[in-house]
Amino acid sequence: MTRQNVLLGSTLAATAGIGMALWRRAQKMNLSGKVVLITGGSRGLGLALARGFALQGAHLMLCARSADELTAAKQVLDGMPVVVTTMVCDVTDQRQVDALIDATIERHGHIDVLVNNAGMIQVGPIDSMTIEDFQNAMNVMFWGPVYSTLAAIPHMRQRRSGRIVNVTSVGAKVSVPHLVPYSCAKFAAAAFSEGMRSELQGSGVKVVTIAPGLMRTGSHLNAHFKGSQNGEATWFSLGATLPGISMSAEYAANAIIEATKTGKAERILSLPANFISHFHGLFPGATADLLGLINRLLPHGKKQHSIRGGDTAALQSPLLQAITVLGRRAAERYLQPGIV
Repeated sequence: MTRQNVLLGSTLAATAGIGMALWRRAQKMNLSGKVVLITGGSRGLGLALARGFALQGAHLMLCARSADELTAAKQVLDGMPVVVTTMVCDVTDQRQVDALIDATIERHGHIDVLVNNAGMIQVGPIDSMTIEDFQNAMNVMFWGPVYSTLAAIPHMRQRRSGRIVNVTSVGAKVSVPHLVPYSCAKFAAAAFSEGMRSELQGSGVKVVTIAPGLMRTGSHLNAHFKGSQNGEATWFSLGATLPGISMSAEYAANAIIEATKTGKAERILSLPANFISHFHGLFPGATADLLGLINRLLPHGKKQHSIRGGDTAALQSPLLQAITVLGRRAAERYLQPGIV
């Protein structure tokens, strides 16, 4: 190959790369003036997302089950040059979700982005879990996204534009011991999200699947613990607050917003989440065996009544409060109720 051919090939490759970068940039959604609906938007990651989208100039519709929490969230967002609307909605009730979609369109004229973020966390060994625990997890984290997505799709299809962002979890990639109902619901939500992206190809509507690892949102204070409740609260709160294991809510929100703008099919957040997801994909048997060994180290008990993390003796101890100080700061910043 002559030097001239090499130079020509390099030039063509560089031109193609530049062209692809420009094309991708042109495809990115400009969020200024767009309408973003966030379920579970009153606290935690939902509130972090609300702040992030508002900084991009997007107008917001936030929903949650608590009117008081929505009022507090709206006060936090006051002063930002965007319109913020709130509505009480239980995402497990299809009629309420349909009313939420209708109210958003009536108030803002349309919906550009739907973020299915509402969730719940139940921690404990399988011996402590009941059928109701599985049903509750599925109702919130599977049926909730199904209801809102199917209600929003006709509107988005008509406009040939929109983003549907489904916040799943690394628990949708690898089923983690003591989080089985949670993982089951997240696996189902991820399957729904991926299937909807394929079916909506060419419609102008893009579905984005987000799989975060552990985040410092303060959610460990409102997780529900069963079995050996203090032991479960201890290991989970450490994982959800310590740097290196968990990521900040702000980082997660920014990454989710960027994926929303690009319309990327999937984004796994955090290095640990990426590692375990890819390792499991290559070595599923080894992953299950390793998690089985970890399960032996976790606390075990059969108490079927749950207790909120912030009410456990473990999270009220001065030592654990000191170790999880970043988590408590996140809880204050993202309006988690019952901060200890």
